[in-house]
Amino acid sequence: MKRDLVRIRLEPLAVEFDAPRDASLLSSLAAHGIEFPCGGEGICGGCRVRVLTGWLPITSADREHFSPDQLSQGWRVACKARATEPLVIECEQWRMNVLTDVSPLTGAGRPGLGIAIDLGTTTIAAQMIDMTTGAVLGVGTMLNPQSTWGADVMSRIRAVLEGADLTRVIREGLAGMISKLAGGREHEITEVVLVGNTVVHHLFCGLPVEPLAHVPFASPGLGEQRLQAKDLGWQLPERCAIRFAPCIGGFVGADILAGIVAVGMAHSDELVALIDLGTNGEIAIGNRDGVVCASTAAGPAFEAGAIRMGMRAVTGAISHVSLAGGRMQATVVGDVPPRGICGSGLVDAVAAGLRSKSILASGRIADGSKVFPIAKPVSLWQSDIRELQLAKGAIAAGFKLLLRHVGADVGQLKSVYLAGAFGNYVQIDSAIAIGLLAAPKESIQAAGNTALRGAKMLLMQNEGPCLPEMRHISLAAEPGFEDEFAACMAFPG
Repeated sequence: MKRDLVRIRLEPLAVEFDAPRDASLLSSLAAHGIEFPCGGEGICGGCRVRVLTGWLPITSADREHFSPDQLSQGWRVACKARATEPLVIECEQWRMNVLTDVSPLTGAGRPGLGIAIDLGTTTIAAQMIDMTTGAVLGVGTMLNPQSTWGADVMSRIRAVLEGADLTRVIREGLAGMISKLAGGREHEITEVVLVGNTVVHHLFCGLPVEPLAHVPFASPGLGEQRLQAKDLGWQLPERCAIRFAPCIGGFVGADILAGIVAVGMAHSDELVALIDLGTNGEIAIGNRDGVVCASTAAGPAFEAGAIRMGMRAVTGAISHVSLAGGRMQATVVGDVPPRGICGSGLVDAVAAGLRSKSILASGRIADGSKVFPIAKPVSLWQSDIRELQLAKGAIAAGFKLLLRHVGADVGQLKSVYLAGAFGNYVQIDSAIAIGLLAAPKESIQAAGNTALRGAKMLLMQNEGPCLPEMRHISLAAEPGFEDEFAACMAFPG
């Protein structure tokens, strides 16, 4: 006789499995990486989870560790949980820190509430704003539900071309986020501004993505898109203006446009650079006289994709590596034994290997082995180092070619801003050591979530942004890019 099973999905890693109905979830969760610091006795609360879909009965251990408000939000102690129906559970131990923005904002002086959304490939961040004062009234974050169809945008394009409906998925996901953020004040929301890369722009707006699937990656739908709440299935007033900011080029999206606004590049007398390090590395250099932009296929190394023991910056990930007495010292997210390594840890580890001469400028491991140990059981393989070389080579080459387009050298840049989560957490010394950033250290600074900050600034403007001439450079068609790329793959000697 077949046992009665229920389906369990664990977020944010999208792990799914079947568990016996009304049986303890402890052994099933332990088998999928959830840790129980007190051995499952329910006394420490270290195995916190939150029910996103479905219901877990409230136990005495739950009442001991959570307030009534937290219990109503779905928080439970996992070791005492028994599933009676299918569940989607968010694991506290795996929770990612989604970068938001805390910079002050000047009010627009008009009534109502506004919502700014940074629609990222992996994570989404939103803030609700008082349009009169500029005060941030609420913050919401979530993983992009499109991740089920792949971590990178090209996988999602393929999924759509094969018939998947990623437009409905993201619209429904944002509907839930906005509802939670509004907290019953939906009728006061007068405007929503979204930013994101070109692919998520097209997927959210329901535009054809086929032009983005092949060279020259040119689409007729790059402009600002205005949508109606009723068409999106959002419970917002009919008068609410919903707009997705325009993209700049094939793979230079509205998030970079927002970043340019956020760092003040459009009003600067001096040259400024903005670099967003992700699967698609986007670069903008310019000032009030003009801006040049480009994207380069850096690959997933900065997000630890294609790395054998790579993982997101969640519990168990090595986030930083340093040398102490000639030995590797690793910092692990959550202060637990390491399970893998994230992008910032990868850059640190290779930089430490270069400093100790354990890794050569060519990228080869000095002792001739194929494995570079970091902290048991985590190691880098020769192929991992090569992936990082490809990624940093693409960014460094694109940066140099854009500098040539504006007729400047790196010493003329007033500031080099690093945008996004990776740019916020990477050690600048390590990025310089591997040759990722060929700029003076004093000019480089983490800029946080410039996409969300720029979206808020666009939200507060009564008119569209006043921008200089924007030129999109296609690096793939640029003479000399391949030679520059090959030269930039080596690490500094």
